[in-house]
Amino acid sequence: MQKKKKLLVIIGPTAVGKTKLSIELAKRFNGEIISGDSMQVYKGMDIGTAKIKETEKEGIPHHLLDILEPEQEFSAAQFQSRANEAIQEIHTRGKLPIIVGGTGLYIQSVIYDYHFSESPSNPEYRQELEREVKEKGIESVFQKLQAVDPDSAGRIHPNNSRRVIRALEIYHCTGKTMSEQLSEQTKEWKYDTCIIGLTMDRDLLYSRINARVDEMVNEGLFEEVSSLYHKGLRDCQSIQAIGYKEIYGFLEGNLTKESSIEALKQNSRRFAKRQLTWFRNKMDVKWFDMSNLEQFSKKTEEISAYIAGKLCNKANK
Repeated sequence: MQKKKKLLVIIGPTAVGKTKLSIELAKRFNGEIISGDSMQVYKGMDIGTAKIKETEKEGIPHHLLDILEPEQEFSAAQFQSRANEAIQEIHTRGKLPIIVGGTGLYIQSVIYDYHFSESPSNPEYRQELEREVKEKGIESVFQKLQAVDPDSAGRIHPNNSRRVIRALEIYHCTGKTMSEQLSEQTKEWKYDTCIIGLTMDRDLLYSRINARVDEMVNEGLFEEVSSLYHKGLRDCQSIQAIGYKEIYGFLEGNLTKESSIEALKQNSRRFAKRQLTWFRNKMDVKWFDMSNLEQFSKKTEEISAYIAGKLCNKANK
């Protein structure tokens, strides 16, 4: 029986410190990093997605960053395919692939080897929902999704009308939610995987999120979003991302600058809460508390020892 290839996964909510830890672990375990973030794939969307800067990479190769234009669509199935390709390439160089990110379904699709099939469509039903969005607003349609598929409703942003409608269309056509279809699949581990989860005291995490938003604004977030806005980007997947839709509200005159910043902070905090709920309910994770920021080195040693026992020692048995 062929041995499974090794894979390290680092997950956790936004602003918990995944990027910094991933660089340290990549240096220790001869790794290359694969972004597990659904929005960092887009070119020109750097500040709002908290994309790692070149100066922060410390020579560690990164994959699945800046691979699409902002107007292009991206799905879990596409991520799965590209991530698997990257994992194979990294192993051919004798290195350890490390997926780092916070998009739960994307990461699940790789480690559990989900099989995505084309779900049937119903154009008439889809058009009916699109009319309802225009007449009553997205909130009305999103409430329908919450009623039939709360799992997907927790994963899809309420403003992303395309994905909300698609999730309802799948349920309408099949009688099963997208989440049910995926959960029915046999969860076989495609790789010899070690999953590390980072958590933090909630008040500290929220404080870090607020500080990160202020830093994004200082680094030019409004200018970055304005550039996309003036290119004519409107109803596309990328612009529904937290950090972009709030600034669009300001650019379209619906929010003041201050209220758009506050909305961004609030939405980021809510997103972090949803991320933690998802990871705790859906994945087999070894959690590490990163609340004591002064003991980062000590915590890194602890995490490294766990990874070595989980991935490296098994190879010697």
